[in-house]
Amino acid sequence: MLVVFLAVVVDLVPKRSESDRIQAQIIFDIERDNYQLVYVGWRGSKRLYGTVLHLDIIDRKIWIQQDGTEVGIANQLVELGVPKEDIVLGFDPPKMRHYTDFAIG
Repeated sequence: MLVVFLAVVVDLVPKRSESDRIQAQIIFDIERDNYQLVYVGWRGSKRLYGTVLHLDIIDRKIWIQQDGTEVGIANQLVELGVPKEDIVLGFDPPKMRHYTDFAIG
């Protein structure tokens, strides 16, 4: 499971950024099972920093804490064979998660 979603995160990094002043950075903490994709840099005179994607593995489930991708990381993981019951939409309030097809946590 770990290899599958790490491959998905790496694949999300753009081949080229919109400018040399903006970088996509992958942050992996394999020891604590925390994974992020952030953008950092400058657009003109404006500072740009933001977490596009934040995933954790908690109790053998993939917790999606932040998903700013266009396609939705949960859908990509399911397409690659990760069962929906192994994915928690952590950005949804706990009382609302049972309305989804994904794990509630």
